[in-house]
Amino acid sequence: MLKELKQNKMYAYLMLLVVAATAGHQAWRTLFNNLAVDEVGINGFQLGVIQSVREIPGFLALLVIYVLFFVREHRLSAISVLLVGIGVAMTGFFPSFYGLIFTTLIMSIGFHYFETTNKSLTLQYFNFEQAPHVFAKQKSWAAVANVAMGAFIWLLAGHLSLQMNFIVAGVLITLLAIWAFFWKPENKNIPAQNKGMVLRKRYWLFYVLNFLSGARRQIFVVFAVFMLVQKYQFSVQNIALLFIINNIITYFISPYIAKGINRFGERKMLSLEYISLIFVFLGYAFIENGLVVAILYIVDHIFFGFSMGINTYFHKTGDKKDIAPSMAVGFTINHISAVVIPVCGGLLWMWHWQIPFIAGAILCVVSLVFVQKIKIEN
Repeated sequence: MLKELKQNKMYAYLMLLVVAATAGHQAWRTLFNNLAVDEVGINGFQLGVIQSVREIPGFLALLVIYVLFFVREHRLSAISVLLVGIGVAMTGFFPSFYGLIFTTLIMSIGFHYFETTNKSLTLQYFNFEQAPHVFAKQKSWAAVANVAMGAFIWLLAGHLSLQMNFIVAGVLITLLAIWAFFWKPENKNIPAQNKGMVLRKRYWLFYVLNFLSGARRQIFVVFAVFMLVQKYQFSVQNIALLFIINNIITYFISPYIAKGINRFGERKMLSLEYISLIFVFLGYAFIENGLVVAILYIVDHIFFGFSMGINTYFHKTGDKKDIAPSMAVGFTINHISAVVIPVCGGLLWMWHWQIPFIAGAILCVVSLVFVQKIKIEN
């Protein structure tokens, strides 16, 4: 299958952009909490505000549908990664609360719009059996990019300031995006996508699963690393090492997730994810040991990869012409809760740090109930 995939020009194009976007986002994630806590001195509520701003472009991913009236979808992917690079680089020039809000917004517009177009193009250009493997390969290559960026930060953290790390990483991502912009990977035989917004009653489960996934993801992304930095005093090197371990595991396990989806179906794989994450979130809340919490974070990251099953479920049940608009709608729904949860979670964190993680466990229970509605099995 790999030989067949490599003959599709879109395969290499998306892999390049996935590597660039992921590396840029990883640099931002690795450096952000230490810059925010150690140099800017933000509190839990301010962190929630910044993270909510970071999710606004995801909430507005629906606008991708209308941008596609003027820009071809693969070109928009490259432009989006360009914005990731610019946003990361600019973070090094504005180390303040309001500066972080502004640069985070730029970076986030690029990252979320690329995520939307990447999912859409993958489902359009690859069949039911190929798509899970392409998503898995993207995760594997993203893991390689993350390890490389983590190693880069690990090596230079003692020699460059946090601000300079942001600038160097951002410039590298910007250059990759400019190179990709001039590629021509499109296939004229791919079915034309429906223009404008598409909302269909028969896609209701896809929408619900996206909403719940977004809520859970925010608790993981926003508060797990923040807890490690603030509560357990993890340094930037500790966080970089943790991300490296995560992504080495992801590189090897992603192909097996794809095989699991093809063999066992989306319902069983997503059920396994949600059952496991119930215990992970409860562990975050009640096990007060930094090493154990770091291990739980690694487990959390592994099961995060199972979420590709939501998109492959749509791939098998939706209309081919609805893929692009539906990925945009799904991504927007995924981020409805993401705009609210960081701020609310930040306030709850200041009341008691355990509350956001208990809420995460409850969301996993609700997700487990809904995923039983999936009827497509292999």
